[in-house]
Amino acid sequence: QVLLVESGGGLVQAGGSLRLSCAASGSIFTIEDMAWYAQAPGKQRELVASITRGGSTTYADSVKGRFTISRDDFKSAVYLEMNSLKPDDTAVYYCNADVGSWYRAPPVTYWGQGTQVTVSS
Repeated sequence: QVLLVESGGGLVQAGGSLRLSCAASGSIFTIEDMAWYAQAPGKQRELVASITRGGSTTYADSVKGRFTISRDDFKSAVYLEMNSLKPDDTAVYYCNADVGSWYRAPPVTYWGQGTQVTVSS
């Protein structure tokens, strides 16, 4: 079993910054894609940013130029640097990782419990 734990959320004024962290632990042999999703009240969970094991990144159009995703495979962690935050960024942010638990095991997708980000105007 694999556990993902997020941290770093909170309340920030518009224009401010936050850095989210997500650490994976448990039965981990390799981690493929990692990602951050956001779910605002009354809305579906949406992809914010993703990063492959090779370091290729993708971003939602709404966060391009403001958010940066990165990963540290030695720590089995993924990060989301959030700058120039807007009230529309308010949501619960979830990390996600595709984890292979042993050699040649097919990756299984795991989710964290979420961390609240609130941006005040």
